[in-house]
Amino acid sequence: MNQILTIFIIGFIALIGNWIGYKVPFMESLPGILLLAVITLIGMGFTRILPFKSPVIVWISLFAMLATSPFFPGNEYTAAAIAKINLLALATPILAYAGLSLGKDVHLFKQLSWRIVVVSLVVFTGTFLFATLFAEIVFKIQGKF
Repeated sequence: MNQILTIFIIGFIALIGNWIGYKVPFMESLPGILLLAVITLIGMGFTRILPFKSPVIVWISLFAMLATSPFFPGNEYTAAAIAKINLLALATPILAYAGLSLGKDVHLFKQLSWRIVVVSLVVFTGTFLFATLFAEIVFKIQGKF
C-alpha cells in the first residue's frame, strides 16, 4: 500500500513539475502520468506472483515496451500521452526519493569510504563509453552517420 501511495505522490509531483517547468497543462499530462503509474503497478504486481526473484525494473520496462509496441491496441494513444511528460519533470521526484532512501542508510554508505567513489567513476565511465560505442555501431549499420 505504501508503494502505491508513493507512486501516486511521485506522479502528482511530476504533474506539477511538468506544468510549471515545461508549461504542459495539468489535465493534458494526467493521462500520461496515470498510464505510467498503471504500467508500474502491473510490473510490480507481476513480480510478486512470479515463483522466482527478479528485478522489478525488468518487468516494468517490458510492460512499457509492450504497451507502446505497434501490435498492442491503443499503442498510439499511450505513446502520445506519455510523450507529453518531460523526463526531467519525472526524474526530479524519483531522484529526490532515492536520495531520501539513501539518507536512512548513510551509516552504511560511510563504511564504503573513498572506494565507492572510484568504483562509481569506473562504472559510470564504462557505461558511458560502451553505450556510445554501441550507439556508433548501430548508427553505422543503419547508415545514419
